[in-house]
Order: sequence, then C-alpha cells, then structure tokens
Amino acid sequence: MTQAGSPERTTFALYFGNRGFFPASLIAGAREEVAKAVGDAGYGFLMPPAEMTRYGAVETREEGRAYAEWLAANRGRYDGVILSMPNFSDENGAIAALQDCGVPILLQAYPDEIGKMDFEHRRDSYCGKFSIADVFHQYGLPFTMLEPHVVHPLTPAFRRNLDDFAATCRVVKGMRRFSIGCIGARTTAFKTVRFDEIALQKAGITVETFDLSDLFRRVAGMSDTAARVTDKRDRLAGYTNCCKVPADKMLTLAKVGVAFDDYIDEYRLDTVAIRCWTEMQAELGIAPCVLLSELNDRGVVSSCEIDICSAVTMRALQLASGRPAACLDWNNNYGDDPDKVILFHCGPVAQSLMTEKGEVTDHKMFAKSQPGCGWGSNEGRIAAFPTTLSNCKTEDGKLTVYVTEGEFTTDPIEKEFFGCGGVCAIPGLQKKLIRLGQGGFRHHTTIGVGHLKTALDEAFVRYLGYDVVEIG
Repeated sequence: MTQAGSPERTTFALYFGNRGFFPASLIAGAREEVAKAVGDAGYGFLMPPAEMTRYGAVETREEGRAYAEWLAANRGRYDGVILSMPNFSDENGAIAALQDCGVPILLQAYPDEIGKMDFEHRRDSYCGKFSIADVFHQYGLPFTMLEPHVVHPLTPAFRRNLDDFAATCRVVKGMRRFSIGCIGARTTAFKTVRFDEIALQKAGITVETFDLSDLFRRVAGMSDTAARVTDKRDRLAGYTNCCKVPADKMLTLAKVGVAFDDYIDEYRLDTVAIRCWTEMQAELGIAPCVLLSELNDRGVVSSCEIDICSAVTMRALQLASGRPAACLDWNNNYGDDPDKVILFHCGPVAQSLMTEKGEVTDHKMFAKSQPGCGWGSNEGRIAAFPTTLSNCKTEDGKLTVYVTEGEFTTDPIEKEFFGCGGVCAIPGLQKKLIRLGQGGFRHHTTIGVGHLKTALDEAFVRYLGYDVVEIG
C-alpha cells in the first residue's frame, strides 16, 4: 500500500518489526493504525505490500534485505523511516533493512495494556525498543527516540511525535547540502559576523561570494521601463505600504530586487546574506530591508549585514516550521522584566510575521546625516506567536549552535520605536544572555514560528553532526 507524498509534504517509509514467538496477529493492526495516523496528520507514506514478507513485517535478516531492496527502489520518495514495533521485534532484521537507508529513523513502540498481558496479547515492545536501539548504536546508525517511550499511534502524543520527527526530517534533508549567496564583503565595522567558510563547507554549506560593484553594475544597466523592473515595483507596492517612497527610489528598489532574483536563479542559491550598508545608501540611495522581507516571505532565506551564520539557522528554522524565519538584534530591555527583551531589526522581517502591513520609510539611522538616502526600511511590529531562537558560530573548524524557546507577546512598543520589533518573553533570559556573551555568540539571533527545539536538536546533533550547546 502506498500513499505518495507531494513534493511539498514530508513522506515516511513505514517499517514494521516482528519476533516470531510474540503475537504476529498484532502486525496487521499496526499496519492499519500507523498508516492511518500518518495520513490523518497530513503526511505521505510508503508501505511495502504485506505479501513481501511473512505477516507484512520484518523479522529475519533475509526479510530485512528484502525491505532494504524495496527502500532502494523508492530512493528519493521518502524523507524518513518510521520503525514501528507492534511487539518486541528483531534487531537483526532491522539493521539489515535500515543500515543504508540514509534518512532519519523514528523508533515507535506499542504500549502494553493492563488486562491484556497474557501470552496472546502481550507485546514487550517496551523492552524490544532498547534492543533495536542498542544494535543501531553499535553499528553507528543514527536514530530518533522521543517521549513517551511507548506510544499508541492513534493518540495525540504520537501526533506530536510525528510533527517533531517530520520537522527533523525536513531540516536534515534541507541542511545536508545547500548554498548561501554572500552579496558584498563583510562590513568592516562588524567583526561580530565573521565566519569560517571552510568549516561551513565541511557541513555541506557552500558560500558563493559576489562583489557589490557587480550588483551596482547590474542595476545601472536596467531600464526604468523594463517589464521585470515595473513588475517588481508593482509587487513591492502591493506587498507593503510604499505610499511615501519617492518614485525614483521605488524604481531603484525594484532594480535591486531584480538583481537579487538574478543572483538566486543564476547560481541556484538557497539563501542570501546582503551587505546592506553603507554603500547602498551612498551609491543607490536605498536600504534593501523591504527586499529581504519580501524574499523571506517567498521562502528564500535572506539575512542582512552579511550575517552568514544567521542565514544558516534561519534556513533550519524555516525548514522546521514551514514558515519564514527572521534575523533580529538582541536590542532592548523591556522595562524591568528580566525575562523580556525587544528583538528588532530595521525591516527585513517577513510581512507574514508582522501584526499588519509595514510602512516603507527613509531609514532613520541614515537619515540623521543624509536624508533621503535610505528608502527601504519596512517598519512595523512582530506578531505574537510561540517562537524558537537559534544562531551559530564557526570556531576551531566546527559549526556550533544554540537553540532555545520563547514567546512573542502582545506587549506594546511605543510608536516612535524605529524599525520592526517585538517583545519576546524567554524564561531564564538573564542567564542565557550571559552564556551567549561568554560563549562568543553574536548580537543577532534568528527566530522561527513555533516551539521547534526538540526537532532542531535532534537534526543538529544526531544527523548533521553540529556541536550544540545548551544555554539553559
């Protein structure tokens, strides 16, 4: 039985274990129940035909090899494997089946029921889960175990497991190999955003670099009336409130936006990081904030200030949640509340993460000395939602990441506060800030929608090999 997943949704290959002297009658029910749970949760699944092995499960090494061949025939159609244990299940068949699967594996074990502990009904999956986990560990095969230790597929607890595991699978698939476009050199004033390109490459992350002079050349060569330029101008005008932007600045913003799109298409970039000041203000009279906002809403992760490391964790957060991520400053205390902080940036936050449409303004920081040189800051407020905060550093050849969780609140920020900001409540914030500062992490953090720490930790540590530090 196969329910093929669409390209947009996570798809699982289903595996069912068996051990001969346990009740095989439980396997047919597991095939039906796990398939129903996965389908009802909105995920795709692939399940081998019941007649492929005895009882439609894997017990022996030979059955494991048959399952491995079935997986190989379906390579590229699944993002993870759910290893279901209706009973104790055999570890030799499991390792033969999954040793070369190349994707995350979730171990799910059925619970026993009080009143059904006789020989005909007892499962012992509680114990069998350790047996398979031990052998996978011996073979160096990474796998995922989530709470609770045993769980019935048709329960809310398993639905949460599915969602966490699906997020892990998306992160692993999307982070194993991707590219970042670095448009411009690191701003001299910001040594905080230094990065080690070779350390990133070892993690499968390729950085492609482009000089701002090339961007300016592309912009200068574009006609004001070119269809792509006017289409981009119209898109920006509909995307956010641009009514105050002078017509010539709207055209320049549109041209820079078209140039960004060209870099992304020509070099097949998955993410970009932009040198956003001060040359763009001096040469073009714009700030690209709103362009990054629009890119993030289109699913192209975009960070400012050439913060390559923030682009890395933004991509992970976007993959995990399916929603845009953002790069923000740890910017202001919120009164005397020790667990609240105003997170802010000038305007690259995706419109969909804001309370309402922003307003494009002349960047107030640049307007202090040269009014009219910074049109493009998309000002507004970040909406209330549960959030995950993460960032990374490259140090000593390693990629080191932190992940923590919080909540954006509805607490007000006065109208005069420049840029796009939101109040975030983070338990134990003061100790976390000390750990971040003493640990060499930057003044930026990246945020995603939802509580994603379980999924991200699993992806980063177990499957991607990042060095994850706990900040409390």
